[in-house]
Amino acid sequence: MYIFNDSKLTTQDIYEIVYRKRKVKVADDSTSRVQKSFDFLMDHAKDNLVYGVNTGFGPMAQYMVPAEESKQLQFNLIRSHSAGSGEILSPNLTRTILLARLNSLAQGYSGINPRTIELLCELLNHEIYPVIYAHGGVGASGDLVQLSHVALALIGEGRVWYNGKIRSTPDVFGPLGIEPLKIDLREGLALINGTAAMNGIGFSNYFATKKLVDWVLVFSSMLYEVLGVFDDFYSTNLNDAKQHWGQSQIARKLINRLSGSTRVKTRAGNYEFLEDQQDEVLKSKMQEYYSIRCVPQILGPILDSLRDCERTLVNEINSVSDNPIIDFEAKQVFHGGNFHGDYVSFEMDKLKLSVIKLSVLVERQLNYIFNSRLNGILPPFINQGILGLNLGLQGTQFTATSTVAENRALGGSLYINSIPTNNDNQDVVSMGSNAAMMAQKVIHNTYEVLAVYSQAVIHAIDYLDIGDQLVTPNRRVYEEMKQIIPDWEKDIPYDDILRNIKNYLWTAKRTYQPDPPRKEVVTQ
Repeated sequence: MYIFNDSKLTTQDIYEIVYRKRKVKVADDSTSRVQKSFDFLMDHAKDNLVYGVNTGFGPMAQYMVPAEESKQLQFNLIRSHSAGSGEILSPNLTRTILLARLNSLAQGYSGINPRTIELLCELLNHEIYPVIYAHGGVGASGDLVQLSHVALALIGEGRVWYNGKIRSTPDVFGPLGIEPLKIDLREGLALINGTAAMNGIGFSNYFATKKLVDWVLVFSSMLYEVLGVFDDFYSTNLNDAKQHWGQSQIARKLINRLSGSTRVKTRAGNYEFLEDQQDEVLKSKMQEYYSIRCVPQILGPILDSLRDCERTLVNEINSVSDNPIIDFEAKQVFHGGNFHGDYVSFEMDKLKLSVIKLSVLVERQLNYIFNSRLNGILPPFINQGILGLNLGLQGTQFTATSTVAENRALGGSLYINSIPTNNDNQDVVSMGSNAAMMAQKVIHNTYEVLAVYSQAVIHAIDYLDIGDQLVTPNRRVYEEMKQIIPDWEKDIPYDDILRNIKNYLWTAKRTYQPDPPRKEVVTQ
């Protein structure tokens, strides 16, 4: 049970609540703060103008709303902004969004009835997820459209995911004895005004990308064993000479992964062949291609960027992204723009570029392993049949190449792509939820490219018959993947196989592990 109190949510907390379905509860102290904020606003709004309580919204904020219509105002806001379109977000994405909204509201700066946070806890604990659509948010005034669909479910309307199916909210609430939210003052605005959608999707992207980097390291190390590379390019001596934490960490991960390998070679002690070298042209490669030996330099900045992304997302989920801010201790209502999503939007653009570069790296490694003139040890496309008659994995490369091309086309920035809207009231917006969704598209694409590449690595190991020579962690992955990758006997359709591989990579149980502390790299 996770209890919301004065402590901050950590990445580990978020992982446990979202992916391990940890139950949640709001501490009495936090509930008390929410109650005090609500009581203060109820009294304050009797004699003062408060945006969205006794005024209209956005460009209509100049219009006063009489007290007797204040509750209807909130219902009107929720219903009118439940206007999303596009694909429906998955339950896991929606769970993260609910968590982000709950953590913001539970801090007691939103002037809402405590029943609101209790109901959000009930939805999480019962695994009831409002139907939210991909399209609708511009990321300023928050994720208004996506979060309106959350609010719509809380008032007992719209549709929700429950037990893997989409059903009407009343049909789910009724049998479970869940009472819909009763609007008191500004619950509608408080629920939809914030960065919870982009923040929630952002965390999903972060976890998926962190695992993606791990997988690229796994298959790169397996490729090193296939090729029998020299090990100096991932040595600490070389990589610590460059003053970047991420690069040094990638090198150390490769060293740990390949510890004890009999397939990779040590450069020291391999110069004696020069004495017997008769030709001026070396038969073996002095250095590997960049896609092989520059992995620490390519993945290093991605790992550094992921750390920055994590820090920003954690700060955002522990922030109050409401407007206005109700400060009952100061006896003030502060109007401003904490709903603006630039922090998340910027990180999602950077994360997307990181993943696109990952897909480029994977595609180049794939090309190397498919091209017999480059690797010198494998048949073209790892074709184990009759060359000319059989085609091996040739067709799968087209899929990888075209998917990387799509990734590159999706590389444009949403962060700078502001389009004024809302009668120009929202004249500079973040497009944060769009940035998060676009990043997720690129992530899924890259898992598909990785599926093609990983299959090729497994077949290369089979062709060389070196499965039993791999280091233990690589042999374990090889054996697991052999359960879904058949032995090559003849040309077959690969679509279902690739889908199974992607599913394996995407769903593989990999517990979140915090990165080690960042330390200054000292050149030896």
